[in-house]
Amino acid sequence: MRTELRITATAGTLPHIHAVGGLAARHTGVDTVHLIGTAATPLGGDTLDIVVRVGPGARLLIRSVAATIALPGRDTPKSLAHWHFEVAEGGALDFDPEPTVVAGGAEHESRTTVELAPTATLRLRERVQIGRTGEDHGFWTGELHADTAGLPLLRHRLDLGADAPTDDPLTHPRALESVLTFPDARPAETTGLDAALLPLALGGTLFTRTAAMLYV
Repeated sequence: MRTELRITATAGTLPHIHAVGGLAARHTGVDTVHLIGTAATPLGGDTLDIVVRVGPGARLLIRSVAATIALPGRDTPKSLAHWHFEVAEGGALDFDPEPTVVAGGAEHESRTTVELAPTATLRLRERVQIGRTGEDHGFWTGELHADTAGLPLLRHRLDLGADAPTDDPLTHPRALESVLTFPDARPAETTGLDAALLPLALGGTLFTRTAAMLYV
C-alpha cells in the first residue's frame, strides 16, 4: 500500500491536510495536528510519503495518537517511509510523535529531509524500538538530511538491530531517541555511554540516545 500525507501550515488559519492511504491527520488545536492510523501500515512492501510545510510566521505542532508498528509483509519484510519537512522564515515546527516499534522479522527504513530558513525554528524528535515484548530481530535504518539556507546542516545515518554492522553485543542497543533542534546554542555534552548532544556547525544540535529499551 502507498500512503500519502500532506500537511501545510499557514499563519492565521488551520493547517491544511490531505491524506490518502493508511495514515491520516486531525486538527486537535489551532496549531496542533495528530497523526492517526487508518489501516495497518507500514507492512512489508508499504511506502509512506509524508510532506509537512510550515509557511512564514506559522506555528505547527505534530503529535500522534499511538505508536507506529512496522510489521513484515507476506512477500517482503521491508517497508519505507519518506518524511520531508520545510519551515519558512519565522515559522516553527515541533514534531514529536509516539515511537515506531519494529516488530520481529520486519525491516523498516526511514528517510527524512529537512529544509529550514535561517530564521526558522525546529524540534524534530524520533523514537524507535526494535521488537515487541520477547522479540529481538527487527531491523531499522534511519537517514536524516537537513539543510538551512541551502547549506548542509546535518547528514546522519544510523542502523539499529541485531544485523546492524555496528551492533554492540555488550550494551545490546535496541532503542533510539534522536532530537534535532534548531536553533540551539548548547555545548557538546555526553551522558554515560549511551547519549550525546552534539552542536552543529551552522547552529542547532543533534541529541542521540541508544539503549536496550526506550525510557518511559
